[in-house]
Amino acid sequence: QRLVPVHAVRIDGKKKMAKIILALALAAQALVPTRTALKSTNVRANARSEMTMAADGGVVLIGVAADSGCGKSTFMRRLTGIFGGTNVGPLGGGFDNGGWETNTLVSDTTTVICLDDYHLNDRGGRKVTGRTALDLAENNFDLMYEQLKELKAGNAIKKPIYNHVNGTLDTPEEITPTQIVIVEGLHPMADPRVRELLDFSLYLDITDDVKFAWKIQRDMVERGHSLESIQQSIEARKPDFDAFVAPQRGDADVVIQVLPTDLIPDEKEGKVLKVKFIQKEGKANFDPAYLFDEGSTIEWTPCGKKLTCSYPGIKFAYGPDEFLGNDVTVLEMDGKFDNLQELIYVESHLSNTATKFYGELTQQMIKMGDSPGSDNGTGFFQTLASLKIREFYEKLSGVEVEVEAPAKVAA
Repeated sequence: QRLVPVHAVRIDGKKKMAKIILALALAAQALVPTRTALKSTNVRANARSEMTMAADGGVVLIGVAADSGCGKSTFMRRLTGIFGGTNVGPLGGGFDNGGWETNTLVSDTTTVICLDDYHLNDRGGRKVTGRTALDLAENNFDLMYEQLKELKAGNAIKKPIYNHVNGTLDTPEEITPTQIVIVEGLHPMADPRVRELLDFSLYLDITDDVKFAWKIQRDMVERGHSLESIQQSIEARKPDFDAFVAPQRGDADVVIQVLPTDLIPDEKEGKVLKVKFIQKEGKANFDPAYLFDEGSTIEWTPCGKKLTCSYPGIKFAYGPDEFLGNDVTVLEMDGKFDNLQELIYVESHLSNTATKFYGELTQQMIKMGDSPGSDNGTGFFQTLASLKIREFYEKLSGVEVEVEAPAKVAA
């Protein structure tokens, strides 16, 4: 490994500034709707309907694993937004719109399935067994495997529904697969048969210290729970989480790991975070994103004239590493952004981001600027992961996701 200090990276100042000015103009238009569509690049895919894939194995299956309250819903919005599509919403319209209580989110291009629907018992049944929903024995992996295999082959299924409101197992709903099917929940990679079906997998890894800080903010500050009750809740859940959920990190193609900041000593509130984007080496159709010089080990503090940084600042790092027995490439961000439009400066120094036009990553961040994590590495790397998964889908399926770039601003 060779160390490349930041001052050794030569950048033509005038040319770079011109690019940044143009990119900022593009990013300023990020709130203008960007039309996205799927365009087939092969004859067989042209024969498919716009809404579903034929039963020729054309569905791409993506798995996202995380504990509850770890940002899956926000990541799902970022990911489905990258793929575009229209008519986004709950399957059947949802309970409030004349439908039913569903956990399934659909558009004309994506289907998002919550794996809680494969709980073996309802809430009352788990009280009898004395097991939590994290326990593998409380999940119907046989049915999960059979139904995901059918979806991947392009066939419709009758999927069970776990009602989170009252803890019951409701009448099954029919799922007709779209081009992209995303399964999210506690255990997308826990069963070897299901794991083998996944084309791409990602794990949202919120470390214990951050999870504890977030839960205090939500349950103690906002809901009035005591610190003791929060600690008891976390400690009661931790053994099953460590036994049944956390081991999936080693099987994921990408891990987004959220840790306490290194920039503020003893920071305990989880308001400033260090986030790692851990990319497994050797994944087909996936080229890891990198900073400055591929394969080098770099630390970069970008704060200055081109990136506004209030205390405690921002620090990036990049380099090869090892994670749970896997060779990986790691991007890291510690700190918070003050101005999302200035993110274009950081984006311009990254490579293999899978963007389709200059400034697309920044544009997507601005679009979801009000969502949790949009000022730090969680939103930044969730957006980068979404772009990389879109690129992976295109390479695997031969179907291009068309994106209309913002109109160029006259010089």
